[in-house]
Amino acid sequence: MTAYIVRRVIAAIILLIVVTMITFAIFFLVPRLAGETSTQLAAQYVGRDPSPDALAAVQKNLGFDQPLYQQWWEFAHGIVAGRTFRYGPDASVCHVPCFGYSFKSHLPVWPEITSRLPVTISLAAGAAVIWVITGVAIGVLSALKRGSVFDRFSMGLALAGVSLPIFFTALLSLALFSYKWPVFPNLQYVPITQNPVLWAKNLVLPWITLAFLYSALYARLTRAGMLETMSEDYIRTARAKGLPERQVVIRHGLRSALTPIITIFGLDLGLLLGGAVLTETAFSLPGVGQYAVEAITDNDLPKIMAVTTLAAFFIVVANLVVDVLYVAVDPRVRYR
Repeated sequence: MTAYIVRRVIAAIILLIVVTMITFAIFFLVPRLAGETSTQLAAQYVGRDPSPDALAAVQKNLGFDQPLYQQWWEFAHGIVAGRTFRYGPDASVCHVPCFGYSFKSHLPVWPEITSRLPVTISLAAGAAVIWVITGVAIGVLSALKRGSVFDRFSMGLALAGVSLPIFFTALLSLALFSYKWPVFPNLQYVPITQNPVLWAKNLVLPWITLAFLYSALYARLTRAGMLETMSEDYIRTARAKGLPERQVVIRHGLRSALTPIITIFGLDLGLLLGGAVLTETAFSLPGVGQYAVEAITDNDLPKIMAVTTLAAFFIVVANLVVDVLYVAVDPRVRYR
């Protein structure tokens, strides 16, 4: 098991390196292929109507006059070891992990992201708990009561949840439960360390809205997996041995059907930790997703690259955890 984990960690590190290369190429190589020069890129770090000397100084200090592979190395090295930017006699130290400075605010990007991470983590974690519990429970009950009124109603509701876009359900829930019926009025994020009760109350509506989409997907997937699993020979054997039906369903049926659930859960949670863009924008939550929207709107490359790298990191780590959990859930899987 230790050797398997080491191999997976090494593969994850290599994948992250490749992601940084691709991200860097998209934002620095592609513009050059389109005709943008390093001087035009340096102009985004200075004010309006900069002098040629100022542009040349910025271009040299930020390394835009170096080859692209050298620029990528400085970028990757800054993430793991920090970076020092020199402006004439002055020097600015960008601490680990260094993603550079914002084009607009001229502040380090990483502290801005860390200030928004608690919002995104709160949103993703709370919604994940709701959608896993409700989605799996509804999927199991629908499979056990196949063809019943509950099965038809729950799958119809799941179809609606899958079909309706998140920005529509978010705006609809705001219109109904925040304005027409002020059950959740004046929604704004409050840190959990400041007021845990108000933190949870103001996130209930975003949690339910986001979980509605994912629980619908998980309910349909769980139902399909349970229908297939419950018809297997070993399920009939377990029942023939006289095992209680609850043990047959949970220990033998659900456990085997959980493998694809764990797979997509790792992907979904990792993706949301990288920023729930639509949900955070609809509910005005100052998280990483809203930060990404602002970065794209401002064409702020350091911010965009930081968010992209962070999202890739969460997805890779989530997949690593999923791979390790496979054997605990399904004994048929072996470490290779």
